[in-house]
Amino acid sequence: MPQKRRYKSRRTNYRRKSNKNNRTTIILIAIVAVFVVSFFGYRRYVQYQSESKVEMVQQDHSQFIKKVSPYAVELGRQYGVLPSITIAQAILESDWGTSSLASQYNNYFGIKGEDPSNTKVLQTKEYTNGQWITINGRFRVYSDFRESMKDHTKLLVDGTTWNSQQYRQVIQSKNYIDAAVALQTDGYATDPGYTNKIIRVIQKYNLKKYDEGIK
Repeated sequence: MPQKRRYKSRRTNYRRKSNKNNRTTIILIAIVAVFVVSFFGYRRYVQYQSESKVEMVQQDHSQFIKKVSPYAVELGRQYGVLPSITIAQAILESDWGTSSLASQYNNYFGIKGEDPSNTKVLQTKEYTNGQWITINGRFRVYSDFRESMKDHTKLLVDGTTWNSQQYRQVIQSKNYIDAAVALQTDGYATDPGYTNKIIRVIQKYNLKKYDEGIK
C-alpha cells in the first residue's frame, strides 16, 4: 500500500510538471507571436509613415513649381531669362518656399538690399576662403512672391549697381546648363557647388520644359 501511494504521488507530480511545462510553452509561443506581429506591424507602420511623408513632400514640391512657374514663364518671355533657371533658383534659395526669408518676407532668391525701410537683417551662410561662415545680411522684404521674382529677373538683366553687365552671360545663355555655369562664374552665389545644384534640380523636376519658346 505505501509503495502504491508513492507511485500515484510520483505520477501526479509528473502530470503537474508536464502541465506546467505546457503552460510555459504556450505562454512563450504567445509572447513570440505578439512580438512578431508587433515587430512587423511596427515596420509596416514606419514604412507607411515614410511613404506618406515622401508623398507629402512630393506634393509640396509639385505645388511650389505650379505656383511659381507661370510667372517665371511670363518673365522669361518679357526679359529673356530662362524660366528653368528662375524656378530652380527659387527652389534652392528659398528651400521650396519654407525658409524664414521666403515664408515671412517673400524673398525667394536671397536678394539683399540697403534701405532699412524695406529690408530685414537675418543670419546667412556664405562660402569664404574655403569654408562656410555665418554672417548677418540685410535682405529685401517683399509684399508678394511675384515682386521677388521680378526683382530677381531685373537683377539678372540690369546687373548690380557696381556692374550693369555682371550677369550678361546668364542672359545670353541659350540653355539652362550654360546659364547655370554663368551664374557661378558671374558671382551670383558663393557656394562652389551652386552650378551642379541648379542643374540637378532642373533635370530632376524636368524644368527645361518651361524654357520652350523663350529663346
